[in-house]
Amino acid sequence: MEGSLHHCLERLRLARTGDDLQREILALRDVFEVGHLVYHSVNSTGEQYAALTYSPDWVVRYVSQSYERIDPVVQGCYRRFHPIDWRALDWTSRAARSFLHEALDHGVGTQGLSLPIRGPGGQFAVFTVNDTVTDESWTRLRDERLSDLILVAHFVNQKALELEGNRDAADLRALSPREIDALTLLAAGHNRAAIADRLHISEHTLRVYIESARHKLGAMNTVHAVARAMVQGLIVV
Repeated sequence: MEGSLHHCLERLRLARTGDDLQREILALRDVFEVGHLVYHSVNSTGEQYAALTYSPDWVVRYVSQSYERIDPVVQGCYRRFHPIDWRALDWTSRAARSFLHEALDHGVGTQGLSLPIRGPGGQFAVFTVNDTVTDESWTRLRDERLSDLILVAHFVNQKALELEGNRDAADLRALSPREIDALTLLAAGHNRAAIADRLHISEHTLRVYIESARHKLGAMNTVHAVARAMVQGLIVV
């Protein structure tokens, strides 16, 4: 899987059109072996952009009914910065239950994990993987692949901003994958020794990555760098 993911990220980097991005969304869905993979973004003026694997009928239905107003996933992502397992959301209201039943009828899976992304200029996006599997299988996928999903979410958002002509897209290309990993793990509360061990690098090398990221972000210190990276949508924790 690692090799396939690497190739997908390289093709994603080279994508030049929305069709290219859509093809990579389909490929990433297969790499992660899930039923659906979804990227949806809204900028500060309300313009929307999406690349996803849901059925066209469900997309049309969702947009026409303005379901984002009642969708617990969207509402939960607005209020959080961390990845959200759909099982932790409140589906008890009549509107939410009705929405869920309709989504399932259109092929949406019963399990989901969504990553909120906040980008430059007020941009807000959600990256989601979705499937119909047992709780045990879903927990295993979530725990084993979360770091990869966070990295992919960043790259998809970066490419979408670039394709949409966002003037800040160049800034989002600044951090390397290793710099993103280092800041993400710092933001998640891990100490430097644990991070170095997890990334299989020395603490000296880790310091190099952190300092490089800090300079690229124009941050005064490591905490400032992590905060700036989160605000710009460069890391998701």
